[in-house]
Amino acid sequence: MADQEMKGKRSPLMIMVFVFQVLSSHLHGCFAATGQGQPQWQRSTVRPTAVNGFGFGSSVVLPVAGNVYPLGFYSVELKIGNPPKTFQLDIDTGSDLTWVQCDAPDTVCTGCTLPHDRRYKPAKSNFLPCKDPICAALNSPKSNPCKNPNEKCGFKVKYADQVSVLGFMVSDNFHGLGSGSLSNPHLAFGCGSQLENHSPDRPHPLTTAGVLGLGKSKASMSSQLSGMGITKNVVGHCFSGQGGGFLFLGAGFPESKMTWTPMLQNSVDEHYYSSGPAELLFGGEPTGAKGLYVIFDTGATYTYLSSEVYQTLLNLIRKDLAGKQLRDVKDYALPICWKGAEPFKSVRDVRNYFNTLVLSFTGANNNKLVLPPEAYIIVTERGNVCLGILNGTEVGLGITNVIGAISLQDKLVIYDNENQRIGWASADCTRKPR
Repeated sequence: MADQEMKGKRSPLMIMVFVFQVLSSHLHGCFAATGQGQPQWQRSTVRPTAVNGFGFGSSVVLPVAGNVYPLGFYSVELKIGNPPKTFQLDIDTGSDLTWVQCDAPDTVCTGCTLPHDRRYKPAKSNFLPCKDPICAALNSPKSNPCKNPNEKCGFKVKYADQVSVLGFMVSDNFHGLGSGSLSNPHLAFGCGSQLENHSPDRPHPLTTAGVLGLGKSKASMSSQLSGMGITKNVVGHCFSGQGGGFLFLGAGFPESKMTWTPMLQNSVDEHYYSSGPAELLFGGEPTGAKGLYVIFDTGATYTYLSSEVYQTLLNLIRKDLAGKQLRDVKDYALPICWKGAEPFKSVRDVRNYFNTLVLSFTGANNNKLVLPPEAYIIVTERGNVCLGILNGTEVGLGITNVIGAISLQDKLVIYDNENQRIGWASADCTRKPR
C-alpha cells in the first residue's frame, strides 16, 4: 500500500505486546517531529468537560474535535498531572491503553512530536509496579510475566500501521473526570517515551499527544472510573459528519431509542467491542456475505472488511455505478475513487449515486445497523468521491471486520459493559446531550 496510504489514517487495530522489565532508552529508526503547527480542529458546540447527573449514576461528558476527512480521527482534551497539562488524545474504542507522549526521569522522549514543554513528566512516585492489577489486566489473557513484582510496569504497543510506542505505566490525577472528593481521580495510563515508525513506505508522525483507550479490559479509562464508583461502566460517543461531537463515560442514554446487539464474550474478544454474526445487505438485497463478526473501533478512520467480503461489495458497487456519470480516478486519499463531470463539493452532491448498506445482526432479532452512503464514502480535496471501506486482509487483519469511525458518524453509539451490549441510534451529534 506504499502508494495508497490514507491521509490521516489510523491503525484499524492495536496489537499489544507488553514487557515488564526496564526498557532501553535508545532505539533507532524513530520518526522525527514534524515541526508543523497544530491543525485547525473542527470544534463541537458541546461545552468543555462537565459531570452531569443522568437519573442513575453520573456521566462525564467531553466535547470532541476532529473529523474523518481530512484529519482522520476524533479526539478529546484531558488535563493530567499536578500542575495539570492539557493533552489532546485520539479516541480509541479498539484498545485499552491510554498513553501520552512523555519524558521519563533522566531520559528524553525519542520520536515524540510534542514540544518538550508540553510532554508529560512523571515523578518517580508516579510509576506503577508490576504487581499492580492494571499490569495484569493489560497482559490478559496471558499470565503476568513479571519476574520481580516491584519492577516498573513497562509496555510496548504496536499499531497495524507499524507505529510502536514503548514506555512505562504511571498513575496521576485526571482533572474534571469525577465529582466531590473524587473530582480529580488518580488513574493509570502509559508514559510513552519511545516512539518508532517501522513502516518502510513513509513516516506516520503523530498529530495528537496520545491515545485515549476505551476498550473492555480493567485497564481502560471507563473501567477504572467504574471501579472507583464514579461512573457506570458505559462508553458512548456521537461523532458528527460535519466534525466534532461528544463523548461520555457513564450512564444516561435514551434507552427506548437504541437498537442493541449483544457483545461477544470470549478470550479473543476480551479487549474489543465485537458482535455478530451479521449479514451484509446492499440496497436492501442480500450480498451472500453472512456470519460476519465485527469490531467497533473508533481508532480506525475507515471500515475494513475481510478480502472476500470486500471484493464482493466492491463488485456490487461498481456494477451499481455502471452507466452513471462517475469514472475511476487515482486520488492520494484512498485506493478506490471516482470523479464526476465536475468536482464534487460535499458528500451530499454524490450520495444519490450510491446505495445504502445494512449489517443485519442475525443473533439479535435481525437488528440492523444502517450505513447510508455518507457512512462509507468521502469527498476529497480534489473533488473526487472515494470509498471509505478497505480490504482488511491487505493490512494484516485476516478475516476480521472492523467498523471504523466513518461508519459511526451521526449516530449515538453506546458500549454498555454493565449489560454486555452495543447500541446505536441516529442522532444530531452537534447538539449537547440532555
